[in-house]
Amino acid sequence: MEKLLEIKNLNTSFFTHLGEVKSVRGISFELNKGEALGIVGESGSGKSVTMMSVMGLLQENGKIIDGEIIFNGVDLVKASEKEMEKIRGNKMGMIFQDPMTSLNPVLTVGEQLTEGIKKHLKMSSAEANKHAVEMLKLVGIPSPEKRMKQYPHEFSGGMRQRVMIAMAIACRPELLIADEPTTALDVTIQAQILELMKNLKDKMNTSIILITHDLGVVANLCTKINVMYGGTIIEKGNAREIFYNPKHPYTWGLLKSIPDPTKDSKEKLVPIDGYPPDLLNPPKGCPFAARCPYTMEICMEKSAPAFKIGEDHEAACWLNHPDAPKVKEEEGRSKDDATR
Repeated sequence: MEKLLEIKNLNTSFFTHLGEVKSVRGISFELNKGEALGIVGESGSGKSVTMMSVMGLLQENGKIIDGEIIFNGVDLVKASEKEMEKIRGNKMGMIFQDPMTSLNPVLTVGEQLTEGIKKHLKMSSAEANKHAVEMLKLVGIPSPEKRMKQYPHEFSGGMRQRVMIAMAIACRPELLIADEPTTALDVTIQAQILELMKNLKDKMNTSIILITHDLGVVANLCTKINVMYGGTIIEKGNAREIFYNPKHPYTWGLLKSIPDPTKDSKEKLVPIDGYPPDLLNPPKGCPFAARCPYTMEICMEKSAPAFKIGEDHEAACWLNHPDAPKVKEEEGRSKDDATR
């Protein structure tokens, strides 16, 4: 398959009055054309910062310290702002977490949709309006001609998210980044939005990166999954391996925290005890060591390398070392449980 995006040893920090916050610490991964990748982890794990680094949308106090972001053969870390403006909204589209704060409340939906179309596709106002209506139809918004003249507050949460998707795909991007696109929506609308994204991927051969804290959300959309914790990727592999054969205790914890509709509703979920690491002073060893029930002395002293589990599966945990004590398979989630 043809490679679209390659991230090599990315390190991104934020410089605050308290010191340097090392939000992303040496992550590397690849994405091929037409693939869907899920980036999963709890809040503060570095998921969104990774994608903001890719888009060149870091806050003023944020900086890429090291690494490469190769998109279609171009290193975006070295690209100028003018070059990034030609890529953002054109070759790359992004769906932000909260559509109400991402849409301008004083401009009509039509004005906001056509702005990028006219800039990147060099269309006239009439052509841009026609194209924008087609995009609204594509994402399932009824009466699109009428909706073009309305303001964001006149749309429901689900409809606003559809508008955001229409804006993100209006220029037929090669890469679509979705940052927690279903967080503020009820479960019925969540399913519709994910199905919509799946159809767009199939119809337009668009590569998708889905950022979420919920492994359950990526199950039906993503073919590959990266699990992030403490600014690093602690496990990555194809979706089947991550769900059926997880090899990192943090991934086990995420899977166990997914509600199981087949079980008694009074049954308690299994939380992950403790708190995420302080990235002002990142731990010397494994970032999950302080919360892990299987911590060994080496975990506190040295981060584990990415042990290769299979052809498309790696896990940065010392339990995967050949000389490590064996942990029972049931500590992960069983195959039957993972599919629920």
